Amino acid sequence: MGLLELFVTACVPVFNMLLVTGVGSFLASGFVGILTKEARKHLNNLVFYVFNPCLIAAYLAKTITMESLGKLWFMPVNILLGFIFGLIFGWIVTKITRTPAKLKGLVLGCCSAGNVGNIFLIIIPALCKEKGSPFGAPDACQSYGLAYSSLSLAIGAVFLWSIAYNIIRVASQASEGDGDAQTNQTTVLIVGSDAEPVSEEECPTFHTNECALPLLPPNKSKVPLSDRARQFLSSITGWIDFRKLFAPSTIAVIVGLILGAVPLIKNSLIGENAPLRALQESAELIGGAAVPAVTLIMGGNLLKGVRGRASVVQPSVIAGVIAVRYILLPLLGTGLVKGAVRLGLVQPDPLYQFILMLQYAVPPAMNIGTMTQLFGVGESECSVIFVWAYALASVAVTAWSAFFLWALSS
Repeated sequence: MGLLELFVTACVPVFNMLLVTGVGSFLASGFVGILTKEARKHLNNLVFYVFNPCLIAAYLAKTITMESLGKLWFMPVNILLGFIFGLIFGWIVTKITRTPAKLKGLVLGCCSAGNVGNIFLIIIPALCKEKGSPFGAPDACQSYGLAYSSLSLAIGAVFLWSIAYNIIRVASQASEGDGDAQTNQTTVLIVGSDAEPVSEEECPTFHTNECALPLLPPNKSKVPLSDRARQFLSSITGWIDFRKLFAPSTIAVIVGLILGAVPLIKNSLIGENAPLRALQESAELIGGAAVPAVTLIMGGNLLKGVRGRASVVQPSVIAGVIAVRYILLPLLGTGLVKGAVRLGLVQPDPLYQFILMLQYAVPPAMNIGTMTQLFGVGESECSVIFVWAYALASVAVTAWSAFFLWALSS
């Protein structure tokens, strides 16, 4: 295939995604008012708790075997490398652009966490149906492509809620702490009094009963080992929200891998003569609603950024995030995947290699917006960044998809 034909092939799935996204924005607009904020919240719960888990478990159970499990080990490593290098590039962006303290976590999250699942569930099936696709028969391509995409979605969710979530949480606390620190420097509490705090300027240079020094910490006694271990575990659980880490999608991956890897269970669920095939077919039917529902929600969420004011975010910050996501990371990812293939770390499957490369060329994860809403820091700024990132995704993802297809077919 020529480069122009590859570009046209890559355009179609991205164009499909943009059309459905536009429908979501239209339904969420004031002119229609169907996909309201409350409606998107309920639909998002259905996707999170029902549609995505059914899709992931159904396709993993259908395509994963014990042999393929040993070949897919590089995918979590690849996603982790994308997070690490995204954090490094994002830190450089914050230094160059002098990003405000309250937006540093948002910039780091957008640069490190890509949409490594939902977009694949839209692009890969459409790409498999295109004529001239280098991925073989459309049915087999779609089955394996959705399995790879589902695994990518679940692994990305684990890193998203364990790395990006805590980065944004710590950054939000640090921005609040700066204000608290300034307040603490100007006030001194009166010990043993119900009076209001007294400023340091009102206190005399010598210390009296009215202005007391901070109390010295008590003498440290030997803390038992069990208490120290308990404190360490509590600090770890404070850093990582295990309820979000083991999300329904993650549990669905575990279930799907078990069902696919155990031949006895797989033969009873998968196949035309399987006695329990109705369970797998029902899960696949429910999971089919995940792709259009996610795309409609994305269109409705982006509408907030379109209505927002572009001045709330520095243009240099937006340009930095876009440069990281659409230039630096894809170039780096192409080199890393090609190097892994030459070293024999990645199986010689063009579809698998394509997904590994595309993981570096996707826009920021939509759940970053959920996290900013959760901590109340940078909500409007996140919407503006997302509008620019997803608007340019139509060009960037298409161009990089065509380049990856050319690199794999050459």
